[in-house]
Amino acid sequence: MSNWQPNTWRDKPATQLPNYPDQDKLKNVERIISDLPPLVFAGEARELKRQLALACEGKAFILQGGDCAESFSEFGATKIRDTFRVLLQMAVTLTYGGSLPIIKMGRMAGQFAKPRSADTETIDGVELPSYRGDIINKLAFTEEARVPDPQRMIRAYNQSASTLNLLRAFATGGYANLSKIHNWNLDFVKDSPVSARFEETAADIDQAIRFMNACGINSNTVTAMRQTDFYTCHEALLLPYEEAMTRVDSTTGDYYDTSAHFLWIGARTQQTDGAQIEFARGINNPIGMKVPPELDADTLIKLIDTLNPENEPGRLSLIARMGADQVEEKLAPLVRRVKEEGRNVVWICDPMHGNVEKSPSGFKTRKFSNILKEVQGFFAVHRNEGTHPGGVHFEMTGQDVTECVGGADAVTDEDLSSRYHTACDPRLNANQALELAFLVADELKKIKG
Repeated sequence: MSNWQPNTWRDKPATQLPNYPDQDKLKNVERIISDLPPLVFAGEARELKRQLALACEGKAFILQGGDCAESFSEFGATKIRDTFRVLLQMAVTLTYGGSLPIIKMGRMAGQFAKPRSADTETIDGVELPSYRGDIINKLAFTEEARVPDPQRMIRAYNQSASTLNLLRAFATGGYANLSKIHNWNLDFVKDSPVSARFEETAADIDQAIRFMNACGINSNTVTAMRQTDFYTCHEALLLPYEEAMTRVDSTTGDYYDTSAHFLWIGARTQQTDGAQIEFARGINNPIGMKVPPELDADTLIKLIDTLNPENEPGRLSLIARMGADQVEEKLAPLVRRVKEEGRNVVWICDPMHGNVEKSPSGFKTRKFSNILKEVQGFFAVHRNEGTHPGGVHFEMTGQDVTECVGGADAVTDEDLSSRYHTACDPRLNANQALELAFLVADELKKIKG
């Protein structure tokens, strides 16, 4: 890495980056952010990498979830708490069903930028720059709102810092205590079949806790019973911000991107000689890369070797997003090739991004049945290839939204208009996310036999 610096991405072709009209203002914001404290710490990123190495060996499982894109307007303690709460429910469900430690990563405290399929969008004959996330421009369809403003990076940093502060308090301050498991149900899901199933699981865990307490093992003596590790992640898309957040770790001399513990490269920015790949190869955080169906095996191996030249377990996660109808056909040869080449990677299933469709009523949505089908296909591939399914990656929220159709809630196309709040892609609501966790737990049970 002797030829790498946090700014060498600037010498590479870049896609999905905004065109800031005021370059002096951009440079000034970059200077300000580079002097701000880190949001996460190198030691935390190293611990996450160690845990991900266990997932690489099938000894742990990853739960990665959160918003499609965080917003400035829908920001508050209740929203953060409710999403964290659902992730806790999902993690306990997976731990109980799969008998594996669950590595929890939230698409939170930094998931502000979004790639777009086109640089512009047209409404009623008016063409404007695309909305690229609140860290870049505004959602409102006006010429002024769509101008990229670098000052928004500072607001994103401040909101991320507040979010992380609250997440750390929830994770270590008693909220994650297993003895409070019955308090994790959200009010609007308490009467659902999924909630009833969770309560059954919680009752079993309660019984186990009472037994351990009788043996002198409780939350007072075992830290893991009263607090949990929780990591943040987002797409490494807005490189001026990511560069400004990159620091040298004083204990090792290595570079870490301190905007999040884990960063990934999206399907639209994984050009082998592209700017995002160049940036990601030099930071020492654990990193991920989306794997779309059109990616061929030779290119995948080349990208793996660029991003993880030392073949270090836990360094690189491959996040497959194939689509329900082609996951087994497209994923199997890639998994097989990576195994044959002896590359150490963690395979994660993203059943969301390959299953977006337009509903009859005109909303962008996802069918719960297709999300489930892709998860099942992902597990089937790994069973057939003798490899480890390492985790799942969901876009979800603790809010009572109606954005994905189906599931135990039986959300219909007609329901979408009632509580459709996302600014970008449709998310699973709390009921649907927990239902999916039970289905993933069933797949993990099959592995255990």
